[in-house]
Amino acid sequence: MKIFVLNGSPRLRGNTKTALNTIISGINKNCPDIDVELCDVTTKRLSGCINCNGCRRNGGQCVLPDDSKEIINKIYNADVVIFGTPVYWLGVSSQLKMVIDKMYSKNSKFKDQHKRVAVLAVGANDIEDPQYKLIFDQMDYICDYLAWKVILHYPISAYELNDLSNNADELKKLNNLWKLIS
Repeated sequence: MKIFVLNGSPRLRGNTKTALNTIISGINKNCPDIDVELCDVTTKRLSGCINCNGCRRNGGQCVLPDDSKEIINKIYNADVVIFGTPVYWLGVSSQLKMVIDKMYSKNSKFKDQHKRVAVLAVGANDIEDPQYKLIFDQMDYICDYLAWKVILHYPISAYELNDLSNNADELKKLNNLWKLIS
């Protein structure tokens, strides 16, 4: 099994990355036969989709010269995809949104792959705040369109840099998510 984890946070030592690393640690510790790869999206050279449809004419590869081809192919080859994002202006980070938009390049090939998807959103507000629902609803809609199964919505309230790393209860929950994801 292959799990591809996308970190959409530009804070490479922030709460989103801490959450994803904790999930990965749990998977690696309890499921050593699973191949897990983390991609820090913000370290990649990405450009937004311009709807040129060049990908439709060439078999599903974005024609823009950036790193999206590599990322989209890893999503395509994964059995499980974990999207991790901070909440920025009531939605996913712009960097992660560029990846999501570039998924258009493999639209027809992604359909009916029956992937499993987990979505993690880290924001400053309480987890009952509608901002998390907006993100989860968008990802649900995308997954429904592609016939992918969302196996987890996971909201986290953490604002200050070390809020999550100082929350032992939350870290324990994240470390045990391998049971739902693997």
